[in-house]
Amino acid sequence: MDQLADHATRLLSRLIAHNTVNPPGNERALQEELAADLKGAGFEVTLVGRTPERPNLVARLRGAADGPTLCLLSHCDTVLANPDEWTHDPWCGEVIDGELWGRGALDMKSQTAAEVAAGIELANSGWRPANGDLLIVCLVDEETGGADGVAWLCENHPDLVRCDYSLNEGAGAFFELGGERLYGVCVAEKGVCRFTIKTDGVAGHASNPRFGDNALLKLAPLITALGEWDPVYDLTDGARALMSELGAPVEGENVAAAFEGLRQREPLLSAFVEPMLGLTFAPTMTSASAKINVLPSQAELRVDCRTPPGLGEELVRKRVAEVLGTEGYRLEFTEQAIGNASPVDSPLMDLLSGWIAREDPGARTVPIVLPAFTDSRTIRATFPDSVSYGFFPMRHTSLAQMWPLIHAPDERIDVRDLAFAARCFSEIAQELLGSAS
Repeated sequence: MDQLADHATRLLSRLIAHNTVNPPGNERALQEELAADLKGAGFEVTLVGRTPERPNLVARLRGAADGPTLCLLSHCDTVLANPDEWTHDPWCGEVIDGELWGRGALDMKSQTAAEVAAGIELANSGWRPANGDLLIVCLVDEETGGADGVAWLCENHPDLVRCDYSLNEGAGAFFELGGERLYGVCVAEKGVCRFTIKTDGVAGHASNPRFGDNALLKLAPLITALGEWDPVYDLTDGARALMSELGAPVEGENVAAAFEGLRQREPLLSAFVEPMLGLTFAPTMTSASAKINVLPSQAELRVDCRTPPGLGEELVRKRVAEVLGTEGYRLEFTEQAIGNASPVDSPLMDLLSGWIAREDPGARTVPIVLPAFTDSRTIRATFPDSVSYGFFPMRHTSLAQMWPLIHAPDERIDVRDLAFAARCFSEIAQELLGSAS
């Protein structure tokens, strides 16, 4: 194992040993360790947060002359982990049969470790950017929305994180199409437009259901309709570019025909692609009577709705009406955030594509739209002229192998993939910013 790979592996083990399950997060001890490492390598380091217990880390390595700022972005909080469900302790950080185990090994302390190790090794070697700055940012609170993390930082200290380019989580594990290896680069993220459907009835004693009007029963056909809906696709630029790269170009607006051709050829891949092409409805929660023996006079269905980048409530209202009609229920929106995108074509995309072509001959990059969202959404919204991509390249673990481990028991990463990503971040920084040393 070379020096950079060894550094990234040891660092990830240390990071996983910190229990930063959010809530509550408790990220300070981890952030202070990273701050000390980065300061020791010559970075200018700032720790700042809404509360003392949850500081965000911003580390800058200044260049010799003006130029672009490249931000290597990550977050250090994780989702929960129940040790009883794991084969090994979720906070062990041990390498077992070539895989490093623990909560955050994929989402996303691995990227923190790879980015920080790359930056420190570069700085310790004497490298400094010829033009522009290298920025390493490790955020708190991503797993519960970023109110104490990226949102707070961009609102209160935007100059600390202002950047021209950024690399974050969201894509990078390889997948195959017709024997060809493809690496996704996340260029866009869907938005959230969650809503509640309410039905009304008349309360009554449950011992005689006919003397009343059970509002819960009125939800049943609505849930069924949402579950059986055949999506109407609303294609955005990133999704259109992806379909073309996958050999299923969309002619005009006939997305369904292009997608059906892809599904016939690649059924597993198409399951990952379909949510990228339009709006999705996922009924997830219901509530009705507070007592078992009372017919509910009101029932509620909560729906997690994800919208294509740039689209929101207007589209959702239109699609809900198409699926459910307009009578017999009330629709209330509860949470909205518009998704956004970066250009598919950029100097950073050229560098990522070139790097993959060199490191994995015959493979190539393709743009993807993330069905969920990351902190990049806030970076794009705050700095509209910046280019923000999600990319953590994984050569030894496929997308189909990686995805089931996210937020799940037995999360782990192949240490070869950790080394692969660390080398990518190191070399992309040097190519984009040049060398003053």
